[in-house]
Amino acid sequence: MAKGYWIARVDVSDPEQYAKYVSASAGAYEKYEGVALARGGRFEAVEGTARGRNVIWEFPSFEAAVACFRSPEYQTARALRESAGFGEFVMVEGVE
Repeated sequence: MAKGYWIARVDVSDPEQYAKYVSASAGAYEKYEGVALARGGRFEAVEGTARGRNVIWEFPSFEAAVACFRSPEYQTARALRESAGFGEFVMVEGVE
């Protein structure tokens, strides 16, 4: 089964509030077996417009990635993130 991925590009406007989101979202990632592959580390924009923070989460399947995002646990955390910045999130199915 192909894995599923979250790819997020975020500009953080309130680092303290964003830290609350990061803490609150941990339970959802654990429940759906998410593994952080990239989380705000060094980057270089080689084409197009970049955002200040780039995040990639890996899940056992595409379905697990979507279920995590839609879960009550993550939606509670998401409410914290929405006031901490702006970004795009996309779910992607990996290659088997």
